[in-house]
Amino acid sequence: MPVEHAFGVVYTPSNVDSYGRQSPPLTEEYLDRHGVQFIRITWVDWINNIRYRVIPRPYFKKLLESARPGVSITKAVFGLVALALAPGFTGTGEYHYVLDLSSFKLAPYEPGHATVFGFFQYKVPDPEHGLVVPYCPRTLLKRIVKRAQDEAGASYLVGFESEFILLNATKSQIVPVNEADWSVSSKMPSGAVETTVMQEIAVKLAEAGIELQMYHAEAAPGQYEVVTGPLPPLEAADALVSTRETIHNVASKYGLRATFAPRLYSTSTGSAAHAHISVHKAGPNKAPTRADDDLGPTMTQAERSFLQGVLTHASALCALTLPTRYSYARVVDGVWSGGTYVSWGTEQREAPVRLTGAQGQHHFEVRFIDGTASPHLALAGVLAAGSEALVRGALLTSRDCATPVALMSEEQRAAHGVQNAGRLPLTLEQARKNLAADKELGAVFGDDFVEKYNGVNALLEKILTADTEEATVTKLVNFY
Repeated sequence: MPVEHAFGVVYTPSNVDSYGRQSPPLTEEYLDRHGVQFIRITWVDWINNIRYRVIPRPYFKKLLESARPGVSITKAVFGLVALALAPGFTGTGEYHYVLDLSSFKLAPYEPGHATVFGFFQYKVPDPEHGLVVPYCPRTLLKRIVKRAQDEAGASYLVGFESEFILLNATKSQIVPVNEADWSVSSKMPSGAVETTVMQEIAVKLAEAGIELQMYHAEAAPGQYEVVTGPLPPLEAADALVSTRETIHNVASKYGLRATFAPRLYSTSTGSAAHAHISVHKAGPNKAPTRADDDLGPTMTQAERSFLQGVLTHASALCALTLPTRYSYARVVDGVWSGGTYVSWGTEQREAPVRLTGAQGQHHFEVRFIDGTASPHLALAGVLAAGSEALVRGALLTSRDCATPVALMSEEQRAAHGVQNAGRLPLTLEQARKNLAADKELGAVFGDDFVEKYNGVNALLEKILTADTEEATVTKLVNFY
């Protein structure tokens, strides 16, 4: 590619350290310097509730000196929805949540606090799995990333866009902080509370060691977006959780409510959590030469295989990436939300997967994810789908959709290879059925996981549904 056609900052697994990644040594001097007195042992469950236990620093030090530093948590952790248990879960037994010290981050939105994630393990070895709890989202994601590296020499970088709406009230009515439009200056006037909140979010993310690329006003009333830089997948999902906690807590400090609910207004845009994924493969990685190599000619073979995997499993992945009924009110045709046809397109916002970046530095914007999705599970699903196809060298079977598929004729869809790929599910119930029927994803996650996850998701849908539409939306806002 000619140099004059290149654009944007180029991230690679080898240089990402210099763009904001931070893994400080947990010395007493470091903790003293940053005034850390409490550590939030944090996890995210299957329904995307961020949960934590607060450990005072003296006891945290004792934990670090123990044989398996961590805390005990009920085995109901993945099946508990608003104190109701999903089918297949009981309140009997405990897991051991073993700390992953490489995930340690400051939590500057709460002075004196820091966060650390972990991996769920059995207290004593399980006959089938040993200490590994196969349902643990961080364990699943780590395993999927390792397989791609071991079997295909592939690694990934992932960055996120976090869209959210700032509200003045959520109890009896939903009132956005303003009604201004996309990127207009009047959405962040000097001295306004929303302007102060956005600036403080930016400062606190930097203090936490999370690279902020930009923030700006989005199109819906009270809507904003925060864009953070790419990291390896496990770190990226952790950083997204920390980003959401920063947004929630800074907004709360100023008397506002930040919501990641997928769609609040039928007359305006919804809120998404687009993932930008780049594929990096060691060794030769050329675009194949074959009769139909006009299918994504600027992509490498690894990129094309990865893309094919994501598209093949997109209709099942929605159960993980679009896990609420309101997720499907956002993903409709004609509103730049990615649309409902399984397709991809260069800089095409009406496709579920947008190819962006110049040749040699492409990345995929996966648009069918929103802020109600559990980050580690959603990313595990997308990377599992792409990795399985990458490992076997799957060939891309659809063409670049420069025209939104919803506007194409049946003949045009067939010519672009879209007709056979079908559509994304239009309902949450159909998404669950698609996940249950997807044998390849079932083999990666385990049939028992899929069955239990679908049961938890169905219970969540029931709990989030109220007698009136207004009450349902209020529940959604207070949940997410």
